[in-house]
Amino acid sequence: MNPLAYKQFLELDRTHWWMRGRRKVYLGLLEHFLRAKRPKRVLDLGAGIGGFLEGLDEIKAEGGRVFPADIDAESLGHIANRGFPGGIVADGSALPYKDGSFDLICLFDAIEHTPDDLAVMVEIERVLAPGGHLFVSVPAYQFLFANNDRVAQHFRRYRRGRLDELFQRAGMTVVRNTHTNVFLFPLILPVLLVIKTMEKVFRMKADPNHTNLTWPMPRFVHSILAGVFGAELPFSKRFGWPAGHSICALARKGS
Repeated sequence: MNPLAYKQFLELDRTHWWMRGRRKVYLGLLEHFLRAKRPKRVLDLGAGIGGFLEGLDEIKAEGGRVFPADIDAESLGHIANRGFPGGIVADGSALPYKDGSFDLICLFDAIEHTPDDLAVMVEIERVLAPGGHLFVSVPAYQFLFANNDRVAQHFRRYRRGRLDELFQRAGMTVVRNTHTNVFLFPLILPVLLVIKTMEKVFRMKADPNHTNLTWPMPRFVHSILAGVFGAELPFSKRFGWPAGHSICALARKGS
C-alpha cells in the first residue's frame, strides 16, 4: 500500500465514517451468520493496520486466536503496536500454513490488491478447515475505478457475480453476497462520476496526496454518515442488496 494511504488509515481508523460503518456492517454480518459456531483460529489476511483485529478477537471462540498477516512488513509493526504481535509477512497466493489451518479467513478490502485473485482464492480454500468460512469485502463497479484506486494500488473493482464465480471455482459455497454502503451510494455515485470525468477531460494523473479519505469534514458529520452506513446491517442479514459502493460476501468450504 502507498505510504500515504497507511498514514491516512492510521489517523482515520477510529474516526472516519467509512471505517466505522464498514466495521459495524461486516463484523455484524459475521457474528450473525457464524452465530454459536465461533471460529477458534482466525486469519486476517491483508490486515493492513489491523482495524478489524479487535472485532475479530471478540467473535472468535474462547481460547481461540486471531492471526494477522500482510504482504507488507510495515503494516505488521502497526498491528503489533495495537496489541497483536506475531503477525507474519505472507503472499495470499502462497500462504505459509498447513492445509485446513483456519476456521475463518477474512480479507477486508484486500483481494483487489492482488494481481491473481483466483490463485489467492484457491490458496485460501486449501488452508481453510472443512466447514470453515471465508469473508471478503471489495470495492464495487469497475467503471468507478479512479484516482483513489490507483493511490491504494487496486488492480480492479468487482461485481457480485465475479465474487460468486471466484468462490465457486475455488470449490466454496456462497452464504451471503451483498452490496454495502447502500444508503449513501446515491450521494457517492454522482460525485465519483464527476471526479472521473474531470480526470479524463483534464488528463489528471493520480495524485498521491489526495484520496477519498482526505476530504475534510466535521467530526459530527462522520458520526452521522457512519450511522447511515451501519443502518443497513439489519437488512443485510436478511437479503443481498443489489447495488452499493462496496460488496461483501461470506462463503463456506464443504465438510
